Amino acid sequence: MSVLNDTPGLLDALRGEMTPKFLATRSPDGAPNVVPCITLLPAEDAPDTLTFGNFLLRKSIKNLEQDRRVGILVITTDLQGWILTGDFLEFQRTGPYVDRQMSSSLLRYNAYTGIRNAGVIRVRSMEATFAIPRLEVLRDFALARLSAIRGWGQGEEGVPVPLPVRREFAKMVAVKVLAWVSPTGYPVVVPAISMQPGGNTSLVCWNGTPGLPQPPPGASVATNILTLDAVSYQAKGTWSASGRAGAIQVREIYAGGPPLPGGRIA
Repeated sequence: MSVLNDTPGLLDALRGEMTPKFLATRSPDGAPNVVPCITLLPAEDAPDTLTFGNFLLRKSIKNLEQDRRVGILVITTDLQGWILTGDFLEFQRTGPYVDRQMSSSLLRYNAYTGIRNAGVIRVRSMEATFAIPRLEVLRDFALARLSAIRGWGQGEEGVPVPLPVRREFAKMVAVKVLAWVSPTGYPVVVPAISMQPGGNTSLVCWNGTPGLPQPPPGASVATNILTLDAVSYQAKGTWSASGRAGAIQVREIYAGGPPLPGGRIA
């Protein structure tokens, strides 16, 4: 059975150049890292194979050089999505994968640079599929806001979240995800649309979608936001949970795009 070919809607979503896609990797000490990877595309000549452009992925590339296990999230504009795991195979500097990446509209008209090479991933498993109703988004966002008002997840051990980052995470119309390393050793990345500021040092969310995996309390987690204006930030910290409410005590924050892609800002 082919994961990509036998899953309805997945190949079409992956072929969409502007479909939000996220790539999760892990550091040697098991810390997750999750970033937008819009260049993820299905390889047309090999089953269950994805390619991606080495573009604005500094930390991800460093992790892949030391641990090949990855997690992938694909989510469409109508909030249908797929959660995958895979294994990184190699980088190719020339050939059809590189040519296809460079011919995409995302990179063809990019003002910064082209890709250094094309990465190749073999899909390992389908962890979950989901469809999030619009009303559920509104409900979960409101419940997460209520949890924040009540002080859930607030503490003194984290680092202050800068105001520009807080403003972006406060937006409801944005794609937000949560990643951690599962007991299998593979990163898992799930949607976390309701993620928003809690206290000065925390982010909170509400999981109202049945069947989605969740990190265990105390896990090291990473969350990323991708806005409609292509603004991206990543926050990392420690996860706590109570029922469907979850919170991250933030310890690190990174910029996701130019002029300092991957640079630590807190």
